[in-house]
Amino acid sequence: MKKLLIATTNQGKILEYREIFKDCALPVELVTLEDLKIEASVEEDGETFKENAVKKAEFYAGLSGLPTLSDDAGLEIAYLNGEPGVHSRRWPCYRATDEELMNLALKKLKGVPEEKRGAQLRAVVGLSFPGEEKVYTFEGILKGRIAEKPFQKTLAGYPFRSIFIPMGSERYLGELHIVAHRKQAIEKALPIIKKYLC
Repeated sequence: MKKLLIATTNQGKILEYREIFKDCALPVELVTLEDLKIEASVEEDGETFKENAVKKAEFYAGLSGLPTLSDDAGLEIAYLNGEPGVHSRRWPCYRATDEELMNLALKKLKGVPEEKRGAQLRAVVGLSFPGEEKVYTFEGILKGRIAEKPFQKTLAGYPFRSIFIPMGSERYLGELHIVAHRKQAIEKALPIIKKYLC
């Protein structure tokens, strides 16, 4: 069985990818940076989600010698002109905690009516194969709105899921336990993954 490196240290993302690939039923073994004892990190200084996803995929494919999947994702709030966007984790100009990010979003939207609280979660997946120059990229988007108050439970590593309500729902993303924007991106990537690894 061929291996695919999931290039993240975020345990929430790893669980999410395992769930996605289990649903896809592909004969591919997912391995992590921890499995390979890789501690090197790459600076995510791109101006777009795509730039960061490509940079990480290339870096870890070169380091591991394995086909590598990485992603960059974040929240885009229409009322705030797309903020926090690619800087979601460092929105306050430092690496913020989940609670700080959630509270900052709610503070910036305080008093803003529901019809102007539109937002979307965007994920861009990068897929790199050792020895190939091209890095494939795939995007997934989940549209919705920002709630006025947070869901009482938070998911570690996913602060915005406790304030984000998907379009067509009245429930928070954090309580729905659905895999959405990343799954969209992976579904688009499946033909390439199958071509190289199956």
